[in-house]
Amino acid sequence: MAKLILSMDGLVLKEILLNKERMTIGRKATNDIQIDNLAISGEHAAVVTILNDSFLEDLNSTNGTLVNGQPAKKHFLKNGDVIELGKYKLKYVAEQVQPVVDAADFEKTMILRPNAAKAAPATATEPSAGTTEVKAAFNDTLVGNQITPPAFVPPPAAASVVGAIQILNGANAGRELELTKTLTTLGKPGVQVAVIAKRPHGYFITHVEGAQFPVVNGLAIDVQARQLADHDVIEIAGIKMEFFLKG
Repeated sequence: MAKLILSMDGLVLKEILLNKERMTIGRKATNDIQIDNLAISGEHAAVVTILNDSFLEDLNSTNGTLVNGQPAKKHFLKNGDVIELGKYKLKYVAEQVQPVVDAADFEKTMILRPNAAKAAPATATEPSAGTTEVKAAFNDTLVGNQITPPAFVPPPAAASVVGAIQILNGANAGRELELTKTLTTLGKPGVQVAVIAKRPHGYFITHVEGAQFPVVNGLAIDVQARQLADHDVIEIAGIKMEFFLKG
């Protein structure tokens, strides 16, 4: 189980297990992790954990939140990351083995990368200069979470219906991915990342990382999770894809 190690001026104060899906950090006593210091906002930040992955979200704090010395609004936490709130530091520790991705894992994890020197698969059309390429693809490492769980709505279709996405542009146009996992990561780490969460009452897309938010049907989504409808067109990091339901 992942944990946070709270310290100040090099002195470890305590360790906190991330044993809840959402844990808040702030000055008020109502927070899961209370830091009683005037530099810390009443509700300063939150850490959301689902499966083996955790995300940090700054809750519009007055003095902001740093991760590894850089300002962060939302950040996918990696082992060893250091969260800074004023003089306090929270080190994220997650002792887990990351799976190795090889050619057999194609169609399990999507990673969007700029054009590189590597050739596209023989079945794909060579991308033109300046385009964004969907490179190698869907991996068993599930990353993501909806920061604000959506209200329950009745199931839109039978449980046998499975969501999928189809790439509409780039070198891998036409390729499909069935969204059978609880969480599927989409995007380019460090530029723009989103996740699609499979819930009993539908599929939801949530922004995770990047200054630009994902676009659905030509409109950028906000910080709330957005439920996807059949044939919605999603755009992330220049790659367009269509969400659809398969019977």
